[in-house]
Amino acid sequence: MDAPYRLPVPSSSTGLIDKFGRQVTYLRLSITDRCDFRCHYCMAEEMSFLPRAEILTLEECLRVAGCFVGLGVNKIRVTGGEPLVRQNVLWLLERLAALPGMQELVLTTNGSQLERLAAGLRDAGVKRLNISLDTLHAERFRQITRIGNLAQVLRGIDAALTAGFERVKINTVLLRGINDDELIDLVQFAIDHAIDIAFIEQMPLGEIGHDRQDWFSGEEAMNRLRQRFTLLPSTDTTGGPARYWRMPETTSRIGFISPHTHNFCDTCNRVRVTARGELYPCLGDNGAVPLMPVLRQQSTDDALLRSAIVDALGIKARGHDFNLQIDRPRVVRFMSMTGG
Repeated sequence: MDAPYRLPVPSSSTGLIDKFGRQVTYLRLSITDRCDFRCHYCMAEEMSFLPRAEILTLEECLRVAGCFVGLGVNKIRVTGGEPLVRQNVLWLLERLAALPGMQELVLTTNGSQLERLAAGLRDAGVKRLNISLDTLHAERFRQITRIGNLAQVLRGIDAALTAGFERVKINTVLLRGINDDELIDLVQFAIDHAIDIAFIEQMPLGEIGHDRQDWFSGEEAMNRLRQRFTLLPSTDTTGGPARYWRMPETTSRIGFISPHTHNFCDTCNRVRVTARGELYPCLGDNGAVPLMPVLRQQSTDDALLRSAIVDALGIKARGHDFNLQIDRPRVVRFMSMTGG
C-alpha cells in the first residue's frame, strides 16, 4: 500500500484551542469497530458491525491524523474495537509514527494479537501499549469477554515485554462482584512483571444493560489496595486522564481513571475520531462532526478537512455528566463504536 498524498507540513498556528481555553494535543483514532472479544461493558453479545464502505480506509486514517498533527497534536493513540484485527495495521502505524511533529504513537489493545504482532509494533514506531486485563482467572475472563482466551492475552503481554516495550500498562475495568476481589492480585501481577496498571470506573455508554450494582469506584479500590500496598502520590502523567501513585521498591505505578468520582474535564486535552470518521470532542457527549464526507469530496486538498477539525472544537463540552441514577444512559453509542 502506498500513501496517496504527501504528509503535511506542521501548521504554524498556536494549535487547537476549545472555547474553554483547553489545548488539544492528543488524538484517539479508532481504525475499526470490530473486535474479537465481546466484553459485556463495551458491546452487546450480538453486534452488527459497519460495512467496509462506511469505515475509513487506512489512507484516510493517515490523512486525518496528518491534519491533526499539522494543527498541533503530538500524541496519537490508535484504538478500536480491537485495532490489531485491522488488516495492514502495521502499514498505517509506520506512517503515523513518521508524521512530522509526532512525539508519541501509542496503542490500546485487548492483547489477543500481541503474541504475533508485538515485535512488529515496536519496529513500526509504537512507543507504549495499554492492554486490557480485567481478571487473572481463565473462566472469569471468558465470562467477561464472552469469547476471550486469558492464556493468549498473557502470552501477548510476555511478547510485548520481550519486544522491548518499556512502559506496558494493563487497564482493568472495576466491576463489583465480578473482579473486585482480584484488585490486590492484579497489582501484584503488575509488580511481578514490572509494568503499570490503571483501574477504570465503568462508564455508562451504550444500550447494554449497565447494572448499577456492579459499579465500583476508584476511591474504594484505592482504599482496599492501601491495606496491602503503600501508595505514594505522584506527579507522573502519560498525557491522559489517569492519576498515578507509586509504590516503594517497585517500578510499577498504579493509576486511577475515575470519571464519576474525580472528574478530569478541566484538563482534557483530547478528542476522538471513530472508525467511520466522526469527530467526537467529548467521550461523554453526543456532539460530533462527520469528517468522512469532507475526506471523500476532497481527495487531495486538506484545507476543508483542517477547517472542519478546527470548527469541531467549538462543540467540545465543558465536561461529561455520567449519571448512574438514570435508567437510560445519556450516551447511547457503544464504547467500541467511539473508540476505547
